Amino acid sequence: MGSPKRNNELHIDNEALTTLAMVKEGILFPVDKLMNAQEAKQTDLTGRYKGEIFPFSFILAPGGLRNEKVLQSAKPGDILYIVVDGENRGEIIVEEIFPIDRNERIQRIFGTTDSSHPGVKDTLDRLGHYAISGEYKIDCAEIRTVKNAINTMQELTKAKTISAIMLTAKPLHRAHERFIRITLEKSDLVILFLLRPYKVDQYSYDLRLKTVKYFIDNFLPTNKVLIVPFENTYIFAGFNNIILDAIAARNFGCTNLAVGQNHAGIGLYYDNTGTKSIVDQYNDLKIKIDVSNEFVYCNECKTLVSTKTCPHGSHHHITYDAQFILELLNAGVLPPAVLVRKEISAILLSNLYPKRFDKLIQKFNNFFPSAGLLEDMSEEKFYLEIMKLHQTVSLT
Repeated sequence: MGSPKRNNELHIDNEALTTLAMVKEGILFPVDKLMNAQEAKQTDLTGRYKGEIFPFSFILAPGGLRNEKVLQSAKPGDILYIVVDGENRGEIIVEEIFPIDRNERIQRIFGTTDSSHPGVKDTLDRLGHYAISGEYKIDCAEIRTVKNAINTMQELTKAKTISAIMLTAKPLHRAHERFIRITLEKSDLVILFLLRPYKVDQYSYDLRLKTVKYFIDNFLPTNKVLIVPFENTYIFAGFNNIILDAIAARNFGCTNLAVGQNHAGIGLYYDNTGTKSIVDQYNDLKIKIDVSNEFVYCNECKTLVSTKTCPHGSHHHITYDAQFILELLNAGVLPPAVLVRKEISAILLSNLYPKRFDKLIQKFNNFFPSAGLLEDMSEEKFYLEIMKLHQTVSLT
């Protein structure tokens, strides 16, 4: 791609690079390029691009004084090199440089300009005052790998109905499991797009992947489920999330998108014809969106139920609040098995608190019942043995 010089480099981050790569691989089709000023204005006004749904303009407007100087001096036909972390990752042939209204851009993506919104603040920090349009080349091998994996699985299974689920699994709880099972019952193949955000915390992608793989490998037909990474870039963080998820799932080859009623951006409301959502406004997304009811645990039914089918009041219901479960895990508390499968909790806590029970294990290695064989007690197994004792309900 040539050797970049300091005065014709655009410095962007991996999040922007991945978003550009999605377009190059057709994941955000109908968008197939960086929009020029006229195309961007028209898309923002109509919510459509080339006659198809797209909620806001697709532009590249990198922030920083260095980038702004490069953009202000660039001329049509110039080649600018795309640099990420000091490495040349692509190039763009300048078509047009044009100013943007940063606040209007933020409003289009997030539906607000309130800086207390984490997405607003992060995007403002990285958004410049000038956008560039033009043909570009970029490295997008990872997204191509995901596409190939989905295509291969589709060919192997001869699947006709392919459902996408966008899943954070932070943490994977019982309601997630029920949702995945119900989706699988209605599908030939389920693609679990495990979200990979760019802000990393202790619940890393690899840790969450480990929990999801455990569930699939042990409790689902593995030939009907595929886990792939989904780069959760800034454009998916706003109130248009459901529309963009649908567009991406469709372009990955899925026929259906399965979402819960609390999915970001779904906007449930009621009228005299029943429950509606924002997706009812779009009848040409070219993908079916299946909205699932909320699942709760009912202490009268003694099982996981839909709020639409349970006859008991909400005071009998335990909701699957991910934040509450996270608070338990963050405090080092083993969540009740009715909330999180005990094996999943053991995986999470043994990774969050490594070597926490080293001394206890050494001292009480023979405390728990065994099969009569000498076994090494791992941290993960220690949690499972503790959970067994918690679940012992009879002394007779």
